[in-house]
Amino acid sequence: MKKILTSFLFIWCFFMGGIAQEKEVKAVIETNLGNMVIKLYNDTPEHRDNFIRLTKSGHYNNTLFYRVIKNFIIQGGSSDSRNAIKGQQIGFGRPVTINAEIKEKHYHKKGALAAPRQPDRENFFKESDVSQFYIVHGRKHTPEELKNLVNQVNVPIKKAIQRKRYTPEKKIILDSLRKQKKVVEFREIANKIKQDIAFDWEANNDKIYMSDEKQNEYIHLGGVLHLDKEYTVFGEVVEGLDILDKIANLSTDKSDRPFKDITIKVRILNE
Repeated sequence: MKKILTSFLFIWCFFMGGIAQEKEVKAVIETNLGNMVIKLYNDTPEHRDNFIRLTKSGHYNNTLFYRVIKNFIIQGGSSDSRNAIKGQQIGFGRPVTINAEIKEKHYHKKGALAAPRQPDRENFFKESDVSQFYIVHGRKHTPEELKNLVNQVNVPIKKAIQRKRYTPEKKIILDSLRKQKKVVEFREIANKIKQDIAFDWEANNDKIYMSDEKQNEYIHLGGVLHLDKEYTVFGEVVEGLDILDKIANLSTDKSDRPFKDITIKVRILNE
């Protein structure tokens, strides 16, 4: 019985380990300046499967990286960029969308693969355009700059929570208890306020969380911090960041379209 149980546990652990390490699909984006290999994240399945479907259908082939902004992004995949004449406005059709899959752990570091979308006023749920993609070029940040950018977002959120929980009425009560030296009652109310503030802060989805890994990426690799939590990142470049640099450094017109057309062909490497 003991041997049977041991064998069962071994098989179960092996099976669960295989699920936990599910293979990530890779694809190559071929351009006339060189190739970039990308991997697609498994925890953004709608975007992953959509990208695979469009790749297999040939949707991306012979489209352009039509929007190129150094230190920001390169964007492509729009069907109206195929055979587009010089000066033609591209990417302004009405998009078909899929649900947002915005994850805290996927952010806009250099090489991040993400989906564009319509602005919030037209797209409250941040749904993604299914037909296009962009790759982050970004720039490197200093630690001080990162701290300031994070504080610009987080400090107002923290102050709003504090105002909500530590109201003038509660301040009056606490001041009165302090004067009366009612320590137990004072601590009970004060601790409840602190707990409520901490709970609201942890539950807030608008704040920026800067892990050590994320901070190091933005400092040493680069990225575009203000896009985080606004757009779905569903993959990343694993080979060919030098090609990303070449494309991002191209001269462009007033619409950010490169004077030299950068054609795209995408194919799946593994599944």
